[in-house]
Amino acid sequence: MQLSASPYEERLTAPRSWWFISLLVGLSMALILLPFGTLPLLGGLVGGTAVAAVAASSYGSVRIRVVAGSLIAGDAKIPVSALGEAHVLDPEETRAWRTFKADTRAFMLLRSYIPTALRVEVTDPADPTPYLYLSTRDPERLAAALEAARTATA
Repeated sequence: MQLSASPYEERLTAPRSWWFISLLVGLSMALILLPFGTLPLLGGLVGGTAVAAVAASSYGSVRIRVVAGSLIAGDAKIPVSALGEAHVLDPEETRAWRTFKADTRAFMLLRSYIPTALRVEVTDPADPTPYLYLSTRDPERLAAALEAARTATA
């Protein structure tokens, strides 16, 4: 077994509707610049679409990976030895843990357009974070990857 191989990797891409909205933003910019002529209209169409697409792409570029005994979720890197039990959340539980069950000390990699999530307890006594909330399209596979990484490092 190679430790450099990634047993789990997921990119939380933006939904297709956001790309359509990017086009609508470009059309809006074109209509705003319509009184100034054809060239500003085309510049507004291209520029507005490009800026909105870059914003959608950057928001949807966050990744979750389990690599070499660590969970990398966005900017956070946590060794799997500091993690406890992983709880797969269905859409109703996901909504609950995003709202009234949420702890303000928790690390939340939240994407509201993803209906399922994984909640992983943090067992490190020096870390004040009680759990990690990770939006994921495949929480069962992420939980299995965390368990596999935990047994591989033990």
